[in-house]
Amino acid sequence: MKQYLRRFEQHLAVERNLSPRTVEAYMRDLRQFSSFIEQAEAANGQAGFPECIDLLLLRQYLARLHKSCGRTSIARKLSSIKGFLRFLVREGALADSPADALSTPRQEHYLPKVLSAEQVGQLLDRSPPGQQLLVLRDLAIFELTYSCGLRVGELTHLDVGAVDLENCQVRVLGKGNKERILPIGRQACGALRNYLASREPSDQHGALFLNQRGGRLTARSIQRNLKNRLLQFNLPTDATPHALRHSFATHLLDAGADLRVIQELLGHASLSTTQKYTKVSFSHLADVYDRCHPRSQKK
Repeated sequence: MKQYLRRFEQHLAVERNLSPRTVEAYMRDLRQFSSFIEQAEAANGQAGFPECIDLLLLRQYLARLHKSCGRTSIARKLSSIKGFLRFLVREGALADSPADALSTPRQEHYLPKVLSAEQVGQLLDRSPPGQQLLVLRDLAIFELTYSCGLRVGELTHLDVGAVDLENCQVRVLGKGNKERILPIGRQACGALRNYLASREPSDQHGALFLNQRGGRLTARSIQRNLKNRLLQFNLPTDATPHALRHSFATHLLDAGADLRVIQELLGHASLSTTQKYTKVSFSHLADVYDRCHPRSQKK
């Protein structure tokens, strides 16, 4: 199976021109599937790959996934398998794909975690103790995330040259290698100026956000630094950098911004993805109603 996986990985990277992160997500799911097939072959004496691939085997694998994964994860893993098996049909290794007979699990609908405007203010307007350069860097990261609604992956891939502080804008490369130009708020611009001014002159090119060793900061580090800051200020510690992106969109919507504008700012390909924020906003309105209306059922 390994030779097929290598060819499929090359197909994703070269022919479909998917991003390295997307290719790795596909391969991670397929390596897990490969491990299951090897176990099935050893335990049941099944035929080797790809002859062993049938609807029964796929249903057995999905049953195992249901014990440890949510529906969103299962849907993603099944999508990876379907793509792989369609590739094998194209290559002539399979006559047809049994995965086509499987339906994708109904997606879980959830409201994204959102910080209130007051909580965001507490996060950004207070200065925690620590090394000055790192404090300035983290403030610039969180200000920029909230100001522009960036994904954490978009943050980590930013270079100094992508930021135009004179015109208060940043050039971002999003999903599908789609570029968008975003306005930067006044306070985020100030935080970025302070951070860049505190860096060594030799660090004025390359990665925008650096770790202590001078390398590009990782998404994991940003998540850890945010959690530490939330702990220091007694704010909800389950908030992630993505929660700042959600808060950006929700606060804009609450203030009357058009949903299409928010879609463009977030870099969503589909308006339906952006529409989940209307549910968050309605939840906020419902909370206000319950607290304020004299005839509300919830007191």
